[in-house]
Parts: sequence; structure tokens; C-alpha cells
Amino acid sequence: MKVLGFGGIFWRSKNIETLKKWYNDVLGIPMDNDWNMTIITPGAENKTAFSFFTEDNEYFPPEQSVMLNFQIDNMAECLEHLNQCGVPLLKEPEQSEFGTFIWISDPEGRWIELWEKPTDVQEKS
Repeated sequence: MKVLGFGGIFWRSKNIETLKKWYNDVLGIPMDNDWNMTIITPGAENKTAFSFFTEDNEYFPPEQSVMLNFQIDNMAECLEHLNQCGVPLLKEPEQSEFGTFIWISDPEGRWIELWEKPTDVQEKS
């Protein structure tokens, strides 16, 4: 398994519109779509989603303010590696048009999302 970079950085916000405006105005990161995110492209093989979630969104535990997403290159190898390390999955893997996703937690209980993007599908924006 090889981590290629962050697949996404997600956190909750009390006021998404204010935060979107601040990131646009202060850092030049526009978030003008329904997903409340932008794609930052650090290299040819890695794209990072920067996205906001409402405080009551259930995509990751409400008591966790941030969830990291790491993009990986091979899900099968990743699953084998996690199994060898004794790291359980928090829920079943999910596959969608955006790729394959799995979730684990760190020693302090924070959810971490691991993502393998599809190779045969055009990029989604």
C-alpha cells in the first residue's frame, strides 16, 4: 500500500457560508458549488477535496470536528495491510462512481477515510 496524498479534508462548520467566504477572500480558495468544496490539485495523480459539512451531518461522527481522507493507490493491498496490522474497518467498503471508500479509526477513535479513485472514469468536479 502507498498513500499518494490527502484525498480530502473535511470538517464541520457552524456557518458554512461565512467560512466559504473567508477561505475565498483570505486564501483564494473558491467554493461555489452545492458540495461546499473545491478541488486542490497538488500533482498529476493526487487531488484533494476541501469540503465543509454541517454540524449535524452524519457522514462521520458528530463529536469529531475533522475527518482526514487519504488517497491510496491499491485498495486490495490496503485491506490486506490493515488486516495484517489488526486494524478493523468501521463499516463495510463503499463503491461509487467516485471510487472505493473504507473507514478506520486512529488510536484516539478519530475516523479516517481511505479512498481509491477509479481509473476508468472521468474526473468529477
